[in-house]
Amino acid sequence: MFGRLGTGELILILGIALVIFGPAKLPELGKAMGKGLNEFKSHANRITEDVKESVDVEDKKDK
Repeated sequence: MFGRLGTGELILILGIALVIFGPAKLPELGKAMGKGLNEFKSHANRITEDVKESVDVEDKKDK
């Protein structure tokens, strides 16, 4: 149902953000969103590694 955003949708979102936040705030907003996304990815990767380690420990206990 919901696929990837196309070029038209991205342009529309950027235009709305430009009207709401103004041209001076957009770089600051983009930088904050980028930092947040990187932090989210980092935590998600850490959780994935912890789960894999937990599964490996459980597999070793079963043998």
